[in-house]
Amino acid sequence: MTGFVGETALMGKQAQPCAPDLAIEAHGLVKRFDGTIAVDGVDISVPRGAIYGVLGPNGAGKTTTLRMLLGIIDPDQGYRRVLGSERPTEVARRIGYLPEERGLYPSMKAFEAIAFLAALRGVPLAEGRRRARAMLEDYGLAHAADRQIRHLSKGMAQQVQLIGTLIHNPDLVVLDEPFSGLDALNQGRLEQLIRGLAARGATVLFSTHVIAHAERMCDQVAIIAGGKVPFAGPVDVARDRLRPQVRLETRAAGGTWRAALPGDARCDIKAGGTAFWYFTLPETGVEPLLRALIEGNAGILSLSIERAGLHDAFVAIAGEAAARALEENREEAETLARKGRR
Repeated sequence: MTGFVGETALMGKQAQPCAPDLAIEAHGLVKRFDGTIAVDGVDISVPRGAIYGVLGPNGAGKTTTLRMLLGIIDPDQGYRRVLGSERPTEVARRIGYLPEERGLYPSMKAFEAIAFLAALRGVPLAEGRRRARAMLEDYGLAHAADRQIRHLSKGMAQQVQLIGTLIHNPDLVVLDEPFSGLDALNQGRLEQLIRGLAARGATVLFSTHVIAHAERMCDQVAIIAGGKVPFAGPVDVARDRLRPQVRLETRAAGGTWRAALPGDARCDIKAGGTAFWYFTLPETGVEPLLRALIEGNAGILSLSIERAGLHDAFVAIAGEAAARALEENREEAETLARKGRR
């Protein structure tokens, strides 16, 4: 299985060696299903040791992209390199993959299921069983080691499969919607786990439709909508596409200092004459504004500058329709999680 697929793949371009500081490099990935384009020219570069998020609503192409990166399916166009290899399946034993659709044999005991997944990655069965029991204990699941999967709660079964994803100490961990179906407590535990993986040097790539997870955890993100990636890079760069917002409270409602405020600044006059102003921080920055306010005796009571969040950046980059879809996905996931706890 080659990393180059199709006669039209990157016509006229020669693949360059994967940069040593990249765990994943993909350019121009395209995938069609029955004539419909699911992924349309995706470029992704994931630094080694990073926590990298693929952020977008359901149906945007996240899972298809991950499967192409892992070699589960081949792109119709474009190429990818994973851990330095153009053939991702050749480095599969260095990868831990948690698919969105979980799957464990229901009749297996928890520790045996984990040992089985370890064996698929080259770990001897006896060693896999030893590691499985040790990791179950570390995760507070020692009491479930000898229970059949069918007798575990959904959350516990998800944790068992997650342990099976990590049992062979992979260099690259790929998690497809890992927070789906987890309650708030287990989501927090998973966040801690992901940070721990990165701290030990592993690269973590995960897909999500929950902006909060990406904003809290990721060094970089790829925003995907409609099979395209309109942005890929550091979270801070995405947020900086929007100017910070200013909230200013002044004792005076007017004066020469008003000329320093943007023309579209909104104003609310409160009882007693206090004024609240809301506007985008000017390109010149806050210093000239402060100078004009002080020299004009505006009577500054409070001033706050709020940097744009990843949600606002997502709306600006991917559009309001994609943002609404994200919110709907989040609400659906929370509903399913509540039902799963009943």
